[in-house]
Amino acid sequence: MIWAYPDVSLVSYLAIFFGVLYFIYLFRFYKINQKLKVKKRQLVFKLVLRTSYFILFLIALSGPSIGTSMKEIKEEGKDIYLAVDLSQSMNATDIGPSRLQRIRFELKNLVKQFAGDRMGLIIFSSEAFLQCPLTFDQNVLQLHIDGLNTGLVPNQGTDLAAPLGLALDKFNKETSSQPNSKSIVLISDGEDFEKNYESIIPDLNDQGIKVFSLGVGTSQGSTIPRGNGKVIDKNTNQPAISRLETESLKYVATQTGGAYFELSDAVQEIPDLIAALERQEGTLTGTRMVEASANKYFYFLLVALALAMLDLMLPLKTIKL
Repeated sequence: MIWAYPDVSLVSYLAIFFGVLYFIYLFRFYKINQKLKVKKRQLVFKLVLRTSYFILFLIALSGPSIGTSMKEIKEEGKDIYLAVDLSQSMNATDIGPSRLQRIRFELKNLVKQFAGDRMGLIIFSSEAFLQCPLTFDQNVLQLHIDGLNTGLVPNQGTDLAAPLGLALDKFNKETSSQPNSKSIVLISDGEDFEKNYESIIPDLNDQGIKVFSLGVGTSQGSTIPRGNGKVIDKNTNQPAISRLETESLKYVATQTGGAYFELSDAVQEIPDLIAALERQEGTLTGTRMVEASANKYFYFLLVALALAMLDLMLPLKTIKL
């Protein structure tokens, strides 16, 4: 027999609680017995009856599984590309310890929520590069996330259309006979120097690809560290201030049927992003039969309820006046 909920401590506490209450009940009858005649046989019957259905309740609570049964498991697939902005502005510290370091931490937790789906990683600034193709191997993906840094891409500005176009191209080249649900998680501070993302939106919609954008940073912004100094704005010759710009990120998300989320020290919408991705209906990729234990708690519960009803319906006289 296999127990679905083998909580020994809970069962023990309930048994002790029952024992203490019933001991008080018997002690009362012992006191009464000193003055009145008590029918001990009926008292013993009550004790056996109540102890029996209490034990059955405890067994049902523990979820006894007897034998096995075959269950059909449906396998659904989602394909998700994580597109991470690695421009210099992602080193800004308006989010501690920095935007990029915070993203690395959050992405590792996000990836764990989609163990049954394929995920890939795209990095970008003014250009986009495939860092990890779609894979079920979370260990490989985690290693790539650990290695994210702004030195991996040329830093000559940011082009949000670049990662969207690369993800679209990779999705189109998929040779799977049964296409999966397709999504892109676009992670950036929203600073876009090219402004040419509008032209790619019709292609994304034609392929049913939804973009969920994650804005990283704050409206107040901060300076951008570089080595022992800071990035300097060439126009003002002062330290450059990088601020979260949400307009482009919101536009891409809403136009593709996705949603926009934010991440900062004050606003943490990663759980909402995970929930939105989970709500995407995956494509059925197959079914398989698995052997599972059969929980038989209902039978023990049914017998326990029957004995409890019998206890209530048969008010046995235990005291003879």
